[in-house]
Amino acid sequence: MTALEQTIILVKAWPQPSQKYGETVCCAGVTPEGEWRRLFPIRFRHLAGEAQFARWDVVEYRPETPRDDARRESRRVDEPSLHVVRKMPPRAREGFFDPLFRDSIADAAARGESLALVRPRTMRFRWKAKTMADIEAERQRREKTMSQGSLFDKELNAIDPCPYDLTLTFEDGAGRHDMTCGDWETAAAFFNLRRTYGDEGALEHLRSTYEERYFSDGVALALGTVKKRPQQWLLLGVIRLDETSQPLLV
Repeated sequence: MTALEQTIILVKAWPQPSQKYGETVCCAGVTPEGEWRRLFPIRFRHLAGEAQFARWDVVEYRPETPRDDARRESRRVDEPSLHVVRKMPPRAREGFFDPLFRDSIADAAARGESLALVRPRTMRFRWKAKTMADIEAERQRREKTMSQGSLFDKELNAIDPCPYDLTLTFEDGAGRHDMTCGDWETAAAFFNLRRTYGDEGALEHLRSTYEERYFSDGVALALGTVKKRPQQWLLLGVIRLDETSQPLLV
């Protein structure tokens, strides 16, 4: 039997419909030995409360090398074995992730890596309203996929599509990139903030948080490739370099 492995969670993407699993969440982190791990399939909202995790949590699981994913960082997780061990204390984070930083996406790709941390040289948060037709099509695709889940899976609450395309425009050592913010934290922050400030207020709050507070205090972007299109990189998460336990909304 495969030995258990531990990973410090850094990023957790917004839940996506899956033809095979109903709904999955792309997660990535770093082992205590300093190696990247991409964990899947993580059916996060199906996990028991004690197994649900957040950034900086150290999770333990039984890993398998996937047959359909050649990226060396990828591990298939035995879901019943997954559990939270502890939270990485703030003092332990300082300097721990430094070896994973790359000057650019191109630098990481040249090393044969499919996950990387990059310090952006510039960063701009942008948004564009989706059409009602696009929102409804997204909702229907999710409902159709979720209805195909196992009869033994618990019923999940519906997730409303974000009514905006949220993007970051940033520069690394090789040039400019425009990427969708697909992380759970950004979308969840928008929905939380809109209840108090409305759409425009929520979006402006996110803009100032990323462009001003995060950027001035120090920020890292977690990026990863697409399995079917390994030359394409996605923005997986935005991480404050001075982050301890403070949430995005503070």
